[in-house]
Amino acid sequence: MLRAVQAGYFKEAGAEVVVSRGFGSGRLPVDIAGGVFDIGYGDLSATIKFMADNPDSDVIIVGVLEDTNQTAMTVLADGPIKAPKDIEGNTLAAPESDAGRQLFPAYAKYAGIDLNKITWISVAPELREPMLVQKRATGITGLASSTALGLKRIGVDMPQQRIFFYRDFGINLYSNGFVASRKFAERNPEALKAALAGLFRAYVEYYRDPTDSLKVLAEVEPLTDLKIETERVNFVKEVMPLGKYMQENGISAVEPERLAFCIRTIEDAYGLPKRLSPERVYTDAYLPPASQRMI
Repeated sequence: MLRAVQAGYFKEAGAEVVVSRGFGSGRLPVDIAGGVFDIGYGDLSATIKFMADNPDSDVIIVGVLEDTNQTAMTVLADGPIKAPKDIEGNTLAAPESDAGRQLFPAYAKYAGIDLNKITWISVAPELREPMLVQKRATGITGLASSTALGLKRIGVDMPQQRIFFYRDFGINLYSNGFVASRKFAERNPEALKAALAGLFRAYVEYYRDPTDSLKVLAEVEPLTDLKIETERVNFVKEVMPLGKYMQENGISAVEPERLAFCIRTIEDAYGLPKRLSPERVYTDAYLPPASQRMI
């Protein structure tokens, strides 16, 4: 988003966009539905859960950037947790709005973990990794690109981490994307199309070569460690390779059957009524042409 602003991509597309920080994937649909933001970016599983809880909410997914899920539980490699079920009787630390925490009940169901034997510690995002390093929590949850590099930054390198990806137990859901207010989309279709055109242009550029995007990040956030952020980009590409369908059809090319599986997985994990359809959850009506979304 920052690159799209700095490079003038929004203006070229005809959109005026103000970028503000968010407060986690769990909070994203709440803020969109409440009118705090018109469009936002985050893990889509939390949004689907919110929509399943609130089927009449003013929320819809308008873009999917990543089709390989990176949500994970992470523990110390030299610790007692060798398999997911070993976390029973122990503690997990994460912000309440954390995507990994939001989706953990689904993971627990597939991995055979008894939720009643887990103790959660709610922490601010910046305290999550220190809780694990200080052994005040046995594990943490979150997007692996955040937790893995966050741990490395404070002295716990990759070989010292044991990462349990939720997808390894059948929860290979769509990952991050753009969420919008349905009312805003219907009332301002051209504005949303323009905003998404700028966002996808910046994302495709970032995916091919992140150099300029990272420079912008460093300008906005002077404390940014460019070495760590560059490694984060490479890590994401390694653990979240773009799927064949999006490679062939463009970013945000969504398979209806897979989206339906994502919805059913989340509804089943939380014991929610089966009320959502793929058409209710996602629309491609505001996307730029596929030619502008090809990696």
